[in-house]
Amino acid sequence: MIDKARYDKPRFGAIRRLFGGDRPLESDHSLGARVLCIASGKGGTGKSVVATNLASLRASRGEKVLLVDFDAGLANAHLLLGLAPRFDMGHVISGDVEAADALIEGPEGLMLLSGGVGRHALANPTRRELDRLFRALRPLEQEFDLVIIDHGAGLGYGTVAHLAATSTLLIVTNPEVTALSDSYALYKRATMVNPHVVTGLVVNRCPTEAQANAGWDRFRGASERFLGHSPEYIGWVPSDDAVLQSVHERRPVSLTRPQSPAGVAIRTVSEWGPIDKARTSRAFYEKARKALR
Repeated sequence: MIDKARYDKPRFGAIRRLFGGDRPLESDHSLGARVLCIASGKGGTGKSVVATNLASLRASRGEKVLLVDFDAGLANAHLLLGLAPRFDMGHVISGDVEAADALIEGPEGLMLLSGGVGRHALANPTRRELDRLFRALRPLEQEFDLVIIDHGAGLGYGTVAHLAATSTLLIVTNPEVTALSDSYALYKRATMVNPHVVTGLVVNRCPTEAQANAGWDRFRGASERFLGHSPEYIGWVPSDDAVLQSVHERRPVSLTRPQSPAGVAIRTVSEWGPIDKARTSRAFYEKARKALR
């Protein structure tokens, strides 16, 4: 946890020092962080496993990474990373702590903002509460190279606001019809509120490459037929016992078993080119606040 007493609130001076801000940066922080939204439309696709692994891998490359678990009220990123946050998103929304105080350090130096567990208010935040949260998160954009937002299932106010604001979206789905259908609905909504969003799709937890390709073909066919466009197919992540073991160990598979089939596949996903260009024309959370109105 970051101690409030260690930094000047208005300017976040000590946070900048904590994150190495007194050293020359490779990225241009005057533009703020790059932001990658990860969503699925349906629960149970393994999206949070992908998100926590991507965050860990990008942090291992020396990037300053913030993972925001936006599955508010049903968060599990902290469990997958082996962390026990003292504060979560609910404390930020209520004003009990500032956003910086709710962060906790994870593998490879990534920072996590947990979404909290078992809170009804977090599962159904109002527009006013979301506006307060987005306003609180806005200063952190200047302190990170990359912000990864792990969305929960569904298309609530918060998710749609993020989709409208982001430049880059990663959809994680499974080869089952229900997962593909919900992911298509998410993609359709994203392109409705944000026609220029760059979108990639990953078929996760798939037994064979043939099944992954068949799932992608169905998704692409529906997208091209009804929307006139489709996302980029990034690839597939195989069903792998190494992932199950990593969940049990509460450590990302990409770190514990990097040469496993899933570990290799997730590393490929983490190298998707648009992540390196995932900036918006102005501050991400300013755009997200505007989308709430």
